[in-house]
Amino acid sequence: MTRLLSSWWAVFVMALWPAARGSAAAPPRPNIIFILADDLGPGELGCYGGKEAATPNIDRLAREGTRFEQFYVASPICSPSRCALITGQFPARWRIVSYLDNRKHNRGTESADFLDPKAPSLPRALQESGYRTAHIGKWHLGGGRDVTDAPKFAAYGYDEHVGTYESPEPDPDITGGNWIWSENDKVKRWERSRYFVDRTLDFLHRNQESPCFVNLWLDDVHMPWIPDEGALPDKAKPLMKNLSAVTAEMDRQIGRLMEGIKQLSLDEKTLVIFASDNGPYPPLGGRTQGLRGCKLSLYEGGIRLPFIARWPGVVPAGVTDSTTVLASVDMFPTLCKLAGAKSPESVAFDGVDQSDALQGKPRPTRERPLLWEYGRNDAFYDYPKQPHDRSPQLAIRDGQWKLLVNADGQGAELYDLGVDPREKNNIAEKHADIVERLQKTLLDWRKSLP
Repeated sequence: MTRLLSSWWAVFVMALWPAARGSAAAPPRPNIIFILADDLGPGELGCYGGKEAATPNIDRLAREGTRFEQFYVASPICSPSRCALITGQFPARWRIVSYLDNRKHNRGTESADFLDPKAPSLPRALQESGYRTAHIGKWHLGGGRDVTDAPKFAAYGYDEHVGTYESPEPDPDITGGNWIWSENDKVKRWERSRYFVDRTLDFLHRNQESPCFVNLWLDDVHMPWIPDEGALPDKAKPLMKNLSAVTAEMDRQIGRLMEGIKQLSLDEKTLVIFASDNGPYPPLGGRTQGLRGCKLSLYEGGIRLPFIARWPGVVPAGVTDSTTVLASVDMFPTLCKLAGAKSPESVAFDGVDQSDALQGKPRPTRERPLLWEYGRNDAFYDYPKQPHDRSPQLAIRDGQWKLLVNADGQGAELYDLGVDPREKNNIAEKHADIVERLQKTLLDWRKSLP
């Protein structure tokens, strides 16, 4: 009789309080820290088999979270790659198809001068759902040089900001000149990651009453590699020892970030993501871990990059996901789902919600293919110089198949990434039907772009 009454009471309570019924299953709204490294390849990280530098703190992120082996960015160059993370759409939709520079260069690459603030914005969607938002680090989506009319950070939904020189509101402590670094910078080149981590922890400390979203976009691994005051940049002969040193310093600062999050008692409330914006350049040593291509190339070495997610109790620890084809355009719908935020209903995302994959349920197939475009003309896209790494202008991945082709339909290359991830064997002649199907999809998409 007692057992019967207890069961009846439990049913009664659950019926009266439906909100309580779901609270145990749904994780709380997390802080989200998205760390984006600049020009970092898998060969920089020990957890991806790299041996170029010691990265114990990033390796620990992988042990305490999930490491993805098939993460793709939307472009092999920084500005369009970052555009996709913000918008959830392929960057060519917004006329950002190369790195943003001065107005003359932007016209030559057929790019806009800045990301249109009317574009979908992940930070804005999170801000509207109650998040406090900050951009800290490299922006490169408008501003700097002679582009003086770029929208301010607030136009995209950021409450606070710390921008580099390639932004609408450069932080004076790191922008003594209109370039990546200057000897007049108050915070020196080799101190920037520490500065960015300090500002991130300060933002979290001041906003503990609300969930926070922070873009922590580091630029250490982008040349010039200057690990200390005595290491002058040498563009003619980049030094791998300098790259190893700046990578190790970036890793140390990520360790400081994680320790600071724990000291704020936010560890179990925080989703930390670590990724890279595009492949490495120059492709020295084993920076791509044997993948063909590099930065500026649509081969795998330019667009297939590290991605690690950590959220204790939600993202499985010690897991490697080699199944899910995850993409930067997926981040908008995925993070909104995990944050309990409403995605704009009018937006046609090119990405898909991959929150299940981040929570330990790999996705063997994608609902739609991934598409890329890079290299609209020979005058402004004459890179990379190595012929082996120079790819056709367009690419598509659909299942295990990847097709590359030029915009005029010439030069088709087909690879089965399931057996040939290093793109050594072009099998286009053996699979004319697959080439025809994928090429039609790709060229039709290219014609639809502004």
